[in-house]
Amino acid sequence: MPMIMRWFRHMIAPSARRLFPEASLSRIAEAVARDEVRHRGEVCFAVESALDTGALWRGETARDRATTAFAALNVWDTVENNGILIHLLLADRRIEILADRGLDGRVSAEQWRGVCLLMEERLRAGDAEDAVLQGVAAAGDLLAEHFPVIDGREDRNELTDRPQILD
Repeated sequence: MPMIMRWFRHMIAPSARRLFPEASLSRIAEAVARDEVRHRGEVCFAVESALDTGALWRGETARDRATTAFAALNVWDTVENNGILIHLLLADRRIEILADRGLDGRVSAEQWRGVCLLMEERLRAGDAEDAVLQGVAAAGDLLAEHFPVIDGREDRNELTDRPQILD
């Protein structure tokens, strides 16, 4: 995307708080909590409206931003290294999924991309909350396949289920 167009998109980006009001954030948190009962993984959802001028000037990408959020939100810091971050950068209309090293070699980039495409379809239809709910469920399917619940073993919640607005 040409640089001027990208800058413009970031200047007029929709508000993450408007797109995800409190009731929506609560429903997403509940969905994450329900989904994590199916597996031992940890799911974190984060959204931000736009990058600031400095980040744009440096040419930061949505992936760069997701990587920064992955570290800042401690998604990498789970016992089984099986945390994932679903990151939405509204201005770029990009969804990035970053998975911790415990998922390396288990879930392919194409499988994560499939989750992103599912979410992008719902976003284009104008239903941001449903996009996230479907993304959480689809990512949960992958986590349940590779990190199923182990009978008799307690699985504690290591990351907050509450969506993070990074604006």
